Amino acid sequence: MIICLETSTSVCSVALCDSNGVIDLRESAENKSHASLLTLFIDELLSNAGVSAPELESVVVSKGPGSYTGLRIGVSVAKGLAYAASIPLIGVETTLSMFYGIPDNIRQKYGVDNKSLLIPMIDARRMEVYYSVYTSDGMKVKEISAEIIDENTFTDIPESVRILIFGDGAAKCRQILSRKNIEFASEFRMSAAWMYKPAYESFAARRFEDVAYFEPFYLKDFIATKPKGLLSGK
Repeated sequence: MIICLETSTSVCSVALCDSNGVIDLRESAENKSHASLLTLFIDELLSNAGVSAPELESVVVSKGPGSYTGLRIGVSVAKGLAYAASIPLIGVETTLSMFYGIPDNIRQKYGVDNKSLLIPMIDARRMEVYYSVYTSDGMKVKEISAEIIDENTFTDIPESVRILIFGDGAAKCRQILSRKNIEFASEFRMSAAWMYKPAYESFAARRFEDVAYFEPFYLKDFIATKPKGLLSGK
């Protein structure tokens, strides 16, 4: 079994999995809950399964991009667990696990076919998002990037190609993108449950991270901001 930690967005999610899928899951969408809930969820899942950490095959963590604080918490806990239990550490790109989280019923609902493109998108600051582009069968055709969304975004893709955008960055695009043949899967939710397939692929290929040197994939530098009350002088 492996344990998967997803903290790259506002969702704190932990899944206990084997090669057949998810065995048990704990998650919360409560904002800023990662620090208080992540280790609690891990303990609950291991206790309920009657498994100790050293008995796990690996600990898997969403490595980014995403929330700076969320990624830092998730990676720190994953590294600590891997080191203490002497088990391998696997990092999974956030947008890759999101791709695996689009089930057949959502594909059918939005008319995704073998020519369609799937765009997992994560909210960043203001009108900026992190995203990558995949074909419907999982080939990455655009590497992860941080970009500001405007009316010209995706105009380089022929309008005959259907685009499905999903993730917490999709909402800010809905009113801006006027391209034809574009859909937004508002029902998509981030979850550690989507990590097990890419995690086991990495496990089979023995693509492990160096616990001592592994860092989150922030994609861009963290910029600290002052609370609004300070900016207004209140």
